[in-house]
Amino acid sequence: MGNLLSIVTFLPALAALILAVFLRGEDEAAQRNAKWLSLIATSATFLISLAILAEFDPNDTGFQYVEEAEWIMGLNYKMGVDGISVLFVMLTTFIMPLVIAASWDVTTRVKEYMIAFLVLETLMLGVFMALDLVLFYLFFEAGLIPMFLIIGIWGGKNRIYASFKFFLYTFLGSVLMLVAMVAMYADAGTTDIPTLMNHQFGSESFPVLGITILGGAQTLMFLAFFASFAVKMPMWPVHTWLPDAHVQAPTAGSVVLAAILLKMGGYGFLRFSLPMFPVGAEVMTPLILWMSAIAIVYTSLVALVQEDMKKLIAYSSVAHMGFVTMGIFAANQQGIDGAIFQMISHGFISGALFLCVGVIYDRMHTREIDAYGGLVNRMPAYALIFMLFTMANVGLPGTSGFVGEFLTLMGVFQVNTWIAAVAATGVILSAAYALWLYRRVVLGDLIKESLKSITDMSRRERAIFAPLVVMTILLGVYPSLVTDIIGPSVAALVSDYDTALAAAEAASQLASN
Repeated sequence: MGNLLSIVTFLPALAALILAVFLRGEDEAAQRNAKWLSLIATSATFLISLAILAEFDPNDTGFQYVEEAEWIMGLNYKMGVDGISVLFVMLTTFIMPLVIAASWDVTTRVKEYMIAFLVLETLMLGVFMALDLVLFYLFFEAGLIPMFLIIGIWGGKNRIYASFKFFLYTFLGSVLMLVAMVAMYADAGTTDIPTLMNHQFGSESFPVLGITILGGAQTLMFLAFFASFAVKMPMWPVHTWLPDAHVQAPTAGSVVLAAILLKMGGYGFLRFSLPMFPVGAEVMTPLILWMSAIAIVYTSLVALVQEDMKKLIAYSSVAHMGFVTMGIFAANQQGIDGAIFQMISHGFISGALFLCVGVIYDRMHTREIDAYGGLVNRMPAYALIFMLFTMANVGLPGTSGFVGEFLTLMGVFQVNTWIAAVAATGVILSAAYALWLYRRVVLGDLIKESLKSITDMSRRERAIFAPLVVMTILLGVYPSLVTDIIGPSVAALVSDYDTALAAAEAASQLASN
């Protein structure tokens, strides 16, 4: 149990190494072996990760399962999880076996495809477990490489453009974060994340080029981290890489991108921005709340006019991430609870929606909405599954999508009623674009000749959707499965945030007197 986190993190990478070294050839047997080894490795990772959850104590608001060892150049290899990060670990290990199972029809460079996803899983898990700045940055940045390759090699006809746009957007944002990390080390003398969370960075205002920087160094560091996490989420207006990446990525790539990679931005805000730069966060909160509200309405309107199913769902993801950033920067219990719940829920729902697109794309090789219609006549099981996740995406009570949106709106309402009112219109717009999509693809008469021989979902496809259906409904009717785990850690975060702001305000008043 002492090295449980490292075992869970590096087991997929070990499987990737075995694939790279021992598997030879591109014949059918080699492809089948690559798929089965990947499925076994990701499934074993999930089963082992259940041990983390089984022994996790939600009432302990510190980091648990901590592993620490000397690394290189005086740096430490340090891993751990708390109530905020443990569910992101579980989400990652839960989704990856489904992603591998959904890739069973891949026939091009199968070994390399599976290696890319296995390495990506290790890097994503590392982000949620790292307790050292340098280690976090390495995992955070290295995750770009396998996703860049997945889009660039196995993507659509504009895959090169989309993969470079994805890479450059996210990499450029992270360069500023690296500069801030160097400044943090210079100020605190450590790269240990728990220590930095208790360190008071300078918050005295000072002028730069004649402009007074409220919150001083904290605001500048906050903005540097914000540049990276806002692109990763992505927030409006730096969201434009996401629709291109989703449209060009293979189905499995879209699922990982929506279900897990986007959550790294929200996790970064919770792990770094609020606890380490509370004064900077307070200075920037009004702007971020309005940006989030605009994102919800604007991207929902853009989704309404899309003709490509993947692009519509991609814009839907940006809108839902707007609720997440609103909840986080409401900086109260309901808001942050709702933001984390929304991220976990969105992982299941958006992943399932992209899988729904993949099911019919595999049969018809087009994502154009106008190419479909009346699928319920030939694919009743598919129509039922697609309807469930469409309703969950809308936020229908009884599904997990409702709980996250409701909690975030409650949290934001306590801070700014106007922003909550604007954001609430996004719920109506989400119903408009989601039901419009469902109506045009699934309902109506089957009049297109090309669709009259289409087949319903196979047993493998139904098996992939089954756990996603269970989790979406289970969290909708029993949300305390999540809130009981995250609640104490969120309460501690909010308490520390409020205490730090009060201390900074008292110090500011003392200095002015």
